[in-house]
Amino acid sequence: MGDPGKEEYKIQCFDAETQQLLKTALKAALGTEDGCSAWQRSSTNCPGPRPSRSTQDRNPGAVDLEKVANVIVDHSLQDSVFSKEAGRMCHAIIQAESKQAGQSVFRRGLLNRLQQEYQTREQLRARSLQGWVCYVTFICNIFDYLRVNNMPMMALVNPVYDCLFRLAQPDSLSKEEEVDCLVLQLHRVGEQLEKMNGQRMDELFVLIRDGFLLPAGLSSLAQLLLLEIIEFRAAGWKTTPAAHKYYYSEVSA
Repeated sequence: MGDPGKEEYKIQCFDAETQQLLKTALKAALGTEDGCSAWQRSSTNCPGPRPSRSTQDRNPGAVDLEKVANVIVDHSLQDSVFSKEAGRMCHAIIQAESKQAGQSVFRRGLLNRLQQEYQTREQLRARSLQGWVCYVTFICNIFDYLRVNNMPMMALVNPVYDCLFRLAQPDSLSKEEEVDCLVLQLHRVGEQLEKMNGQRMDELFVLIRDGFLLPAGLSSLAQLLLLEIIEFRAAGWKTTPAAHKYYYSEVSA
């Protein structure tokens, strides 16, 4: 489980009420000195005093975890920095809720909301390219962190692939923001995705290679990024020292 103290910096951009909601949820992940969290006190015979009604609103166990999930998704669609790191926060809350209360309210709310946004992803892209890129970043981040029996969640494999396939379409490859997102997410979760479904990864890279070889509308930076990810996968999802020197000197030039 992550240290909720490390998540503090990620919630400073919220309004005061939302900051308090997230801090309360993260405090629940810490537990208490006797080893029992407020979630446990409200649902088990864990020793120690139960929370009184007068303190219920300030108790981590009283937090609305479905609301927390929606708040995190909402902000992830608006803040590109937050969308890259929110998975760690979600992981901490999910792990704590499962271990300490035997429930999955937060995870269920999070996955339901991700599904809703996935079903309207074309509308989201048309409405806000930044929001679309943030969504892809966030769902890949969640895929990277969430585990079931120490394996990535199968339920997220095809939605993540579908998002990456959309980023590899010609109209997306003509936009550097989408190319950058595609390459960054493949660096992050490409190897995991290939292990879960190698055929779809092969099909994705056919699109990527076609986009590189028939670069109508591609910027020189987009071409460079596509070539880098093609070679990255060919090298076993690793960057060789020579490739690192070449590509990163080119990008920074």
